[in-house]
Amino acid sequence: MTGRIPLPYDFLPPVARFQLRSDDLVDGATMPDAHVHAAGNESPQLSWSGFPAGTRSFAVTCYDPDAPTAAGWWHWLAVDLPATTTELPRGAGSDDGGLPGGAFHVRTDFPGHRYDGAAPPPGPAHRYVFVVHALDVEHLGVDRDTPAAQVGFHLTAHALGRALLTVEYQSAP
Repeated sequence: MTGRIPLPYDFLPPVARFQLRSDDLVDGATMPDAHVHAAGNESPQLSWSGFPAGTRSFAVTCYDPDAPTAAGWWHWLAVDLPATTTELPRGAGSDDGGLPGGAFHVRTDFPGHRYDGAAPPPGPAHRYVFVVHALDVEHLGVDRDTPAAQVGFHLTAHALGRALLTVEYQSAP
């Protein structure tokens, strides 16, 4: 897709960057079917390092900026991950039981309280931006049904750092 809109993170106040890796995803590559909504629908394994000193918790999100809406589409919102967390195993997004400590899933745009994978309409490939947010608070101050845009507001207000990994997926015509 040419003429893509910039990622929303390009417009947020700058914060420290750190490393995000995955055994399941390769930055810039196609999302494997295991993580696509109509196929495996499993959240990918993610691990991170080099986050800023003073990090008190993490949040993990997946966002599609290319969705045919004015607000994109939220696929995953996991918040209040303890600061000692540096990895989520594959499938951790299936329910709150897969998350460490008191972490929980916030309602996505599907809606649901879990990871839901790529599901673009037929047409050009969409980008799926997986982000680990290093935060300056232990608890983000949201609940399971807080709207995704409001969660995004809190993530921006409390961000010390961000690590991004972007994959693409295109539905068959």
